[in-house]
Amino acid sequence: MQDSALITVGLPIALAIIMFGLGLSLTTGDFARVARSPKAVVGALILQILVLPAVAFGLIVLFDLPPLLAVGVMLLAASPGGTTANLFSHLFRGDVALNISLTAINSVFAAFSIPLITNLAINYFDLGDTLGLQFGKIAQVVTLVLVPVLLGMLVRARNPQFARKADRPVRIFSIVVLVAITIGAIIGERENVLTYLKQVGLVTALFCLISLSAGYALARMLRLNKPQAIATSMEVGIHNTTIALTIALSVLNSTEIAIPAAVYSILMYIIAPAFGFLVSRGLSDNAAVEDDDLASEATSATA
Repeated sequence: MQDSALITVGLPIALAIIMFGLGLSLTTGDFARVARSPKAVVGALILQILVLPAVAFGLIVLFDLPPLLAVGVMLLAASPGGTTANLFSHLFRGDVALNISLTAINSVFAAFSIPLITNLAINYFDLGDTLGLQFGKIAQVVTLVLVPVLLGMLVRARNPQFARKADRPVRIFSIVVLVAITIGAIIGERENVLTYLKQVGLVTALFCLISLSAGYALARMLRLNKPQAIATSMEVGIHNTTIALTIALSVLNSTEIAIPAAVYSILMYIIAPAFGFLVSRGLSDNAAVEDDDLASEATSATA
């Protein structure tokens, strides 16, 4: 499967289109907005870059995963949030503007953190002889993740009308590509799929739940209001599995490394809505009063 032109050429092109579509939804103002919610952004980045890889590694050790699947879990943990996180945040009354800002920042950092974390995992599990993101492959990851986003932002700045028209088709394309890659990865390892599900099903489910919970808990500890907490939880908890699958299949040329992301991409559509329903139903009158109080405190502090 991984030697086919569809994977080596078509998949990177598909990811570039998806990331270009993400760029069409961003403006420089989304980066500037970070100054208005620095606690949320810094907290989410710390979780994304430091805490989640540590959680993933702990789960790998706890469940004694084979090396290739372990690298796949670490690659998944390093992958940023994306448009799916924004969608879930919107559905459960999160602060979507904050989501967009977090996605913008995460996309930039991920272009460099993904190769770093993945290479650390490859070296730790002694796979350096057969795998590895050398300079050329690191440049490929940066190009796939970052360049299309910047191009999309440039197009939006020059032609906002085109950006608005292209938004929905690109979102639909993103979903279709994710479903196709997931099915393809599972079919490619169909002889071992039940074994892999037993090995990584619980790990990826726990990782998704822990990621969502950590994002929400940290936001509340930082005294962010509930919509901001929901936005943070979705951004931290919903990973861009298309990036992980593309790197596994077309850069590292390993279907087995892609399996954790493929399994996760199915489970997240079950776990994230359940989590979102659980936390958003608490947006009652009392919670609204609490959030207004927090907002008032923040306003007073800046006055």
